[in-house]
Amino acid sequence: MNAPVSVVHIPHASTVVPAAARSSIALSENELQHELLTMTDHFTDELFRVSKNLAKTVKFPVSRLVVDPERFVNDRDEPMAAKGMGVIYTLASSRQQLRKAPSMQERDELLSMYYFPHHLRLAKEVDAALAMHDRCLIVDAHSFSSRPLPHEADQHPDRCDICVGTDPFHTPLWLADFTVHGFRNRNCHVEVNRPFGGSLVPEKYHGRDKRVLSIMIEVNRSLYMDEVSGERLAAFDAVAANIQQVLLTLIAAMSS
Repeated sequence: MNAPVSVVHIPHASTVVPAAARSSIALSENELQHELLTMTDHFTDELFRVSKNLAKTVKFPVSRLVVDPERFVNDRDEPMAAKGMGVIYTLASSRQQLRKAPSMQERDELLSMYYFPHHLRLAKEVDAALAMHDRCLIVDAHSFSSRPLPHEADQHPDRCDICVGTDPFHTPLWLADFTVHGFRNRNCHVEVNRPFGGSLVPEKYHGRDKRVLSIMIEVNRSLYMDEVSGERLAAFDAVAANIQQVLLTLIAAMSS
């Protein structure tokens, strides 16, 4: 089957905490459930769902509280490591201890089990798109809390509906503008690189290959879910339709 030109990356939608990882987490069960409610990009695998003929979807299989695939693997390269939220978190969003710093062996085991296989799969999908089309679009799909969390750098209370994140090397101006206007045309309040910036690219291509394009789309959770209960709002389907329509226009632009 032909490889599609686009890859949708879903890094933070899972709430799965395997038993082996749970044993190292210091939170009580109620505290853990609250942290999962707070930190998970709930339903992004559904909000960003498109036909597999149009885009490959690569979803991280476990919670970011186990390993965060969006972080640099070396803490010295990862700004969030200073806040206890490098590739393996030691602090929760409330800033209480999530787990003790893992030993080198524990760290290697977690990365080998989850981080590296995920990035290998993502890179393979990008490889396939490049081989078929000589270009690839990565859509880095996220959601965010309607209120700033304690660990976040941007503490401004006024938050947009849609945050578009860009990479200076991998996000051409037309792609950012196309994405912004796509959501603004659907009556969304859109900001660029606020409250979050950047967009993921596999390490083998990062800063090296302009054929790999990347755009991050972050959705304010208050648009589609009750952030206290975790339940979907009545507007869920309409929000999903808007996101998917913008995705389809981006994919079509890449395919033309």
